[in-house]
Parts: sequence; structure tokens; C-alpha cells
Amino acid sequence: MSSPIQALCDAVAQNTSDDAFAPALQPAQWEILGSYLQFVELPAGQVLINEAAQDRTLYFIESGSLSVHRLSSSGQVQLSLVNAGSVLGEGAFFSRLPRTATVTGATASRLWRLTPLRFGEMANRQPSVALELTLALGLVMARRLRHKLKRVAVT
Repeated sequence: MSSPIQALCDAVAQNTSDDAFAPALQPAQWEILGSYLQFVELPAGQVLINEAAQDRTLYFIESGSLSVHRLSSSGQVQLSLVNAGSVLGEGAFFSRLPRTATVTGATASRLWRLTPLRFGEMANRQPSVALELTLALGLVMARRLRHKLKRVAVT
């Protein structure tokens, strides 16, 4: 497969973290998913997600690292560093609740975003791809919630 999302597919395949995003998608299904995504370049230091925001966008990390942190009474506390091949924003995406943490580019990063509207379109037109995506995201959430340090990093 040679497509705009090839680097994302490669990053997902190479991700070996405990909370790896690992959908069982065939190349043609990746192409379908890619047609619903929008590319985002994030400079180091720029905020991607603000804690308490109502946004429900889901992000797939093609390259780079993002810092997940919260503001506490003692200042900013880093909860997690999320790397290429993973996802961010799954908590608000599913719950429709405000964001639980702020996410900032730790390094310059390349991302793909999926809005709830585009996901709804995909679910109607390509239900098997939407279902596999949902199952893979559910596994990421379950693994993050089981890990005490990452539990609060479900954004």
C-alpha cells in the first residue's frame, strides 16, 4: 500500500507499547479509514487538547511524541508520554464528557484526526471498518484504565 496514511500504518505496526493501538485492518480497510481522516502537523510545545474542553476529536499519531498532563495544586503533572502508532482522545470520543487532561506536542508531531461526525459517516457507509476501529480503541482504553499511572491519561 502506498498512500497518504502509509506512515501511520507503519507506525501502528511498529508500536509495541502496553496500550498499543492495533486494529485488525486489511490494507483496503486502512485506505477506507484514511479517507475519513484529516492530517494535522503539531509543532513541539503546541497544545493539541485542552483539559476540560468539550471537543471529542480522536487523534492517531503518525510520528512524534505528545505529553499528557494535568494541572494540580502543586503545578503541572505529566501523566504520560504517548508516541507514534498510538491514539489520543479516546475518552472524550466515547464518553462525550469534557477532556480529562491537556495534551501538548513533546516533539514536532504528525497526526491524523477523526471527528465524531466523520466517524458517524464511516459507521453508516463502512460499518465493518468502524466496528474494528471501535474494538481497537476499546482495547486501548481498557489497557490504559488497568494501568494506574495511565488511568487518568484517558483523554
